[in-house]
Formats: sequence, C-alpha cells, structure tokens
Amino acid sequence: MDRRNLLRAALAAPAVPITVAAADSAPAAASTHRFDRTSPRFALAVLPDTQYLFDADSSDPAPLRATFRYLLQECAEDNVAFLTHLGDVTEHGTEPEIALAGSTFAAIDGRLPYSVLAGNHDVGSGTTDQRGGTPYLSTFGPQRLRRASSFLDASPDGYNSAHRISAAGRQWLILALDWRISDAGLAWARDLLDAHPALPAIVTTHDLAYADEQGEAHLSGHGQRLWDGLIRDHDQIFLTLNGHYWPPGRTVLRNAAGHDVHVHVANYQDRYYGGAGMIRLYHVDLVRNRIDVETFAPWFLARDPRARTPLEAESIELTGDTDRFSLEIDFARRFAGFAPPALPAPRPAARVVDRHTAAYWRFDAADQAVTDGAVVTDRSGKGNHLTVRRLAGSGADALTLAADHHPGAPAHASLRFDGAAGRGALLQTAADAPLNSMTFLDGYTFEVFLKLPEPFVGNHAWMGVFSWEGRSGDAGKHSGWSPLEPTCSLNVSPERFLQYVLYSHDGDHNPTSWSHALPVGVWHHVAIVNDGRRSIVWVNGSRIARNPTRPAHGVATVGRPFTLGGTSFDLRYDQGFYGWIGDTRITSRPLRPEQFLPDRHFR
Repeated sequence: MDRRNLLRAALAAPAVPITVAAADSAPAAASTHRFDRTSPRFALAVLPDTQYLFDADSSDPAPLRATFRYLLQECAEDNVAFLTHLGDVTEHGTEPEIALAGSTFAAIDGRLPYSVLAGNHDVGSGTTDQRGGTPYLSTFGPQRLRRASSFLDASPDGYNSAHRISAAGRQWLILALDWRISDAGLAWARDLLDAHPALPAIVTTHDLAYADEQGEAHLSGHGQRLWDGLIRDHDQIFLTLNGHYWPPGRTVLRNAAGHDVHVHVANYQDRYYGGAGMIRLYHVDLVRNRIDVETFAPWFLARDPRARTPLEAESIELTGDTDRFSLEIDFARRFAGFAPPALPAPRPAARVVDRHTAAYWRFDAADQAVTDGAVVTDRSGKGNHLTVRRLAGSGADALTLAADHHPGAPAHASLRFDGAAGRGALLQTAADAPLNSMTFLDGYTFEVFLKLPEPFVGNHAWMGVFSWEGRSGDAGKHSGWSPLEPTCSLNVSPERFLQYVLYSHDGDHNPTSWSHALPVGVWHHVAIVNDGRRSIVWVNGSRIARNPTRPAHGVATVGRPFTLGGTSFDLRYDQGFYGWIGDTRITSRPLRPEQFLPDRHFR
C-alpha cells in the first residue's frame, strides 16, 4: 500500500492506545536509494529541528529512524533527490547528543544525499561560523558530507556547505548555511554562486524568517542580513528554507532582478513528540510548472491505523495553508535571466523536406516581406507559393513578421496575425498551384505551429488556421453543416477548441475532430495525420480524445487555393486569424510522431 492510501486509511481508522512498536528501535534497512534523474518530476525532502529527539537522557531517535526508513524504502514514487536538515539537530550540542544523532544519520550515509547545517542549539547562540571546533563539526562537518556524490564544496571553517544535484534534466544548487554566517562565510557563498551562475539555487539555513499567527513570513534580523548580503542580488536563488521559529509560514519577496523568491519557515518541534521526525516533501514538477508541498510524520504513518493514539492520529499529516500548498512557478521564465534555455539552432529547409513533402512554408527569409502581393516561397520545390493579401479595410498591422517561434520549430520566425471579425490577412496559393487539387488518397500529414495571444480578448470565434477554399456543395457534399463551408479546414472555436473539419474524397460525410481548449500565450504544434482510412489530430505530440472513427479517405478538394490564416464561407472570408503561425508543412503520407517538425527535445 502506498503512502497516499496509507494516509487515507490513517484518517478513516479509529484510534486506540498502543505501545511503541518493536520495529521503531530497528535500524533502517540497507536499501539502495532509487532516483530517476531523467524524470521531469522529483522531490526535495526537508527535515526541520529534531532537537527534542536528541535531548540528553530523554533522547529518542526512533522517529527519525522511521523517517529515514521511509525515505529509503517507501518513496520511489516521490523520486526524492535530496534531504536537507534545517539545523538544531540536537538540544544541547553535547558530545553524547551529537554522537547519537550521528549514528542515526548513518542509516542514510551513502544511500540518500543530504545536507546538515548548525542551529543555535548545536553550537551555541553567541558565535558565528568562525567558532572553531565543536562536537557538531567533528560529526557533521565536510569530512562526512563529502562522501556523497552531491557534495560540491565547504567553506574553510567547515560550517557552510554546497551541494549539487542532478534532477529533471538539469543541475540544482543547495546551500546549507550556518545559523550565524560570518562575513567570510557570506563571501564564500557569493563566490560559489558566481562560480556556478547557471544553477538554480535553494538557500537553507536555521534562522532567516519567522511567521506571524496568520502564517505570513517576515525576515528576521539575521535573515535581513542574508537577504541584503546574498539573496537579493543573486537571481538564481528562487527558494529559501529555514526552521528555528514556529509557527510555520511563507511569503514571496522580490529580488533585485524583480523576480520572486519564495521564503518558507518550517519547524514542528512544538508539535506532539517534538515533531516526531516530521518531514516536508517539495514535489518539483517541470511539466506542470508547480511545486506541491506536503508535510507528514512517517513514524506515525507506519503505525497500525487501528492502534494509534489520538495525538498520533492527528499528527500524521498537516494540512493547513502553511503545511500543504502549491507554488506556481514557470521555471523556464523564472530561470531565463541566468540560465536561458539552450534552444536548437534553426534547421535548413532541406532537413525537413523529402520527396513526399507537398508544401513547406517558413518565414525566416532575410528579404521576406508581408505587404499585399508579397510571396512566401514553398520550400518543398513543388511550386505551391503563397501570396499575401489583406481583407478589405485591414491595415498593415493585420500581418507582421515576428521573431517569436516555437522552441523546437525549424525556423526561428513566425507571422503575427491581428485578425478579428471583418479584419485580417490571408496567404493563398496561386490559382494554378498543384496543391489546390491534391486529394491525398494515400494519406497525409498537415502540420502547423500556432500560438494564441495572452490575454485572448475580442471577437475571434471560429477563426480559421488553414483551409482549402471552396464550397463543399460544389464537391457534391451535402450532409454537413452547410454546403457553403469549405471541404477541409482547421479552426478555433469560441472556447479555443481546435476543430478539424473534413469532407473526404469518398462518401458524403464530414468527420470532425475536436481538441481540448488551447492554453494561451504558449506555442503549440498541431499535426493532423491520415492513414487513408481515418484522421487523427495530435497536439504537442499527444493524441487528442475526440477523433471520429468514421472513414476519411482523401480530401475532397475542388481546385481552389489553399489558404493560411482564414477559412472561407461561400467563398468569402469574414474572420481573420488572431495570433502567431509558424512553420507549416503538408506531407502526402502519414507521419509518425517522431517524424513531426519539432526538434526531438521539444516534442
């Protein structure tokens, strides 16, 4: 049973008193930490103040052992990359307390990368990281941390360390800073960040912010010093984590670059059993651009649900706004200032054209014009060139060249259409272009890159992306919505659903595909693949759900122009496209997704 099912069982089961389970005193199993560096999702485990578990003769490391056992055995689904302790490992920092903590941490040595930093209870309240030797440094200093492959460096005094992890296809930096970092320590941290300027960084320390009763975090006096001396001017720091204070809390501050820095306080020593080794998991998801945070106690989670005491049952998981929450972070945009994405170079037309390519248009020619009458060359060599024309009353701004493009598109350029009802611009093949009459009886693939503006405002209902001009009735098709609509078109509905309408060469029917609502402000690659029997629409390499099973053999063209940027009705264009259109390719055979236009890293 996985943890999520266990939590549901924990909340549903009655609680009765028990004694501490015998397994609590057992060492963590010698499991190998499982981590997938290629997954776009990973987790950072955060362990705040454990001091009451290492408190002279009342010490009880069992909860922390359970936490480590959980991290090693039960959370492959969470893909935990790293564990960071936020300081105050022990209550008094004595040799016996530190030794017991050190032996407890031995369970994860060499199995799970981690960092530890000194809190005031570990080293005393009146000193900085220049304090010299301590039992803490002897046990948790660089000589221990460097055993892990994630260890990067430590300050000369040994109390500050840096760790580099590989997760979700990139590297990340974690700084573990002493509770009272000195000027020398700050200089070391600045130098380390400057030496790794492209790594997104997380600062962990013991004292940086405290929270009010509403859960709003505020910089402490020492936290303000860290902000002024390190965090504010280093844009790569996007998250800070600290303990020391309770209650937990969070806030968002703006750094010198005007970007968000998330400031979080986590400390549960005031909870039952000194927090019982409670951890936070920061689930980082680069696909959804989110960090989902949850807080729970593995020690209580592992107990028999029928035998938990009331305090154990209520402490399994914390669900308040400061303990369970999500952060919306556009990682590519947030990190662009110091680590812009490595985009592929433009690919020449010859790389994406073969003997099956019926037409291929791109808009990156040095002398490309978009005035009325300008020609966009068909790079397939088949002579299906497009000519620009604006709808009556539309000005120059109805169609402009743009550098904006899908990151995986062959050409690094696009056309910006500023269309609306009664306004717009079209690109059409000549009256004698071969494409006008092609029926594609052996199958086809139509591809286009498009982007809808954000905000998406105005009247843009049923705007066309591309179409074959003509009346379906002229092709002998009368079963559809209207004999005046064209025989083949890709359109955008009022709800931003893609609509692919086809009157096939054979039969009198019009199978129509519908996508989900397209998000605005981002590029999409749309591919319509027909294998000679039916059509399938793909968006960003994913097959949409609403593809009809009705036969779709060929396209019932009537010899009129192919049009980019609009769909006609009764041969008239009343609604211009609104947004960007990039590379557009028509292939006279069905392609597999791996053969689509986007660079393989952006499919």
